[in-house]
Amino acid sequence: MTRASGIQRLTRAALAALALLAVLVFAGCGEDEAQEAAGGGAETVTEAAEEAAPQDVGLMKSGTLTVGMNLQFEPQMYLKDGQPAGYDVDLLNKIAPAMQAKLDIQNLDFNGLIPGLQSKKFDMVSVGLSNTPERAKAVDFTRAYVPYVQVLAVGKADAGASDPAAFNKSGMTITALQGSTGEQLAKKLFPEAEVKGLPDQNAAFLEVATGRANGIVVEDYLLAQFQKTNPDKLEKAAFPEPLDVQYGSYAVQKGNKALVTFLDAWLCKAQLDGTLEETYKKNFGVEEFPEMPSCP
Repeated sequence: MTRASGIQRLTRAALAALALLAVLVFAGCGEDEAQEAAGGGAETVTEAAEEAAPQDVGLMKSGTLTVGMNLQFEPQMYLKDGQPAGYDVDLLNKIAPAMQAKLDIQNLDFNGLIPGLQSKKFDMVSVGLSNTPERAKAVDFTRAYVPYVQVLAVGKADAGASDPAAFNKSGMTITALQGSTGEQLAKKLFPEAEVKGLPDQNAAFLEVATGRANGIVVEDYLLAQFQKTNPDKLEKAAFPEPLDVQYGSYAVQKGNKALVTFLDAWLCKAQLDGTLEETYKKNFGVEEFPEMPSCP
């Protein structure tokens, strides 16, 4: 992604400072080494992270990064020939070696992920959770790693609707994945309609495809995947703008500052060097990577 040179210099300076802190805390280096790290720029952040011992990044089990996921959101995270695949998985396969750990993915229902994290079944959750005030009471969040465009998908007969108000009335039913930000957004934008949260993403789609509901609030990439296997069933409503643009973050156990610091540093470096963009384009099959929040 293109950035003005002044912004790049500021970003590199900020990352250099973060690198210095990481080296001092994790490696316990001397003054000369700290000065060398401070001059290393964005690359030094990852180098410092890779040199840190596994226990220094707050893992429950030394040498193992245990991640809770819900592998039903192709192409972001799904099962391919029985094995985890997708954008999130590709990133995790880069993150784990950087912390000198092997990757252990636990596949759970979406609604079991935050409770599982709270009960310390895994170190982190990778399912593109939006950082909401309610969720932040239960878990800590990293910076964003994936962008989302929220849309309303409807039956073909309603695809020409250009005003969301047409669906915000009594007698209308809007579905969404239960517990998702899509469900929260549906309740906010369509308060007069019945909002029906379902525990399975495909079930939420099928409610609309079979005429039992009028629309579904969902990420545009998930709609595209559903349309591939269910042609001529659903269309994106012809609103002038998407319902919302949101960002997904990693969730970690409350109070695990070491892991948040490591992941934030890794994500900033991956954003600046193009790793996020390359991995996103590869998995989502698009030519453009949506704008991400800038690194501090």
